[in-house]
Amino acid sequence: MGEVFLGDLDNVDFNRLICDLKSSSKNVGCILLFIGSVREESFRGGSVKFLHYEAYEDLALKVMRKIVEDAEAFNDVFSATILHSLGDRKVGSNTFIVGVAAKHRIIGFKVLRRIVERVKGEVPIWKKEITDSGEYWIH
Repeated sequence: MGEVFLGDLDNVDFNRLICDLKSSSKNVGCILLFIGSVREESFRGGSVKFLHYEAYEDLALKVMRKIVEDAEAFNDVFSATILHSLGDRKVGSNTFIVGVAAKHRIIGFKVLRRIVERVKGEVPIWKKEITDSGEYWIH
């Protein structure tokens, strides 16, 4: 089963991540990565100072594992990974990484998007935007 992780993403080794995904099968034809990062422009306008992430960690990891398991159940998907940051993240920092190893790009892109949307909709992680004009929880 692919990796799930909550915490600091500053030192993610992308070469290792890609190698781990690729090593899941000799039939891997593509490795797809989604990398979310903190942008400077605020959700409500103005400038972002940083984002703050909180989670119900035990449940978040459980749901993330289920999402990975469901993704890997698709034909021609060999491995999936979900990494999500917690705590304060400055502008430009990576906050959310999803990786998929698949036989073909079409199924890979479909499953990658499905994972991203499920994490955003199902995993108990909350994001607060701290800006030059105030603080806001993003729903």
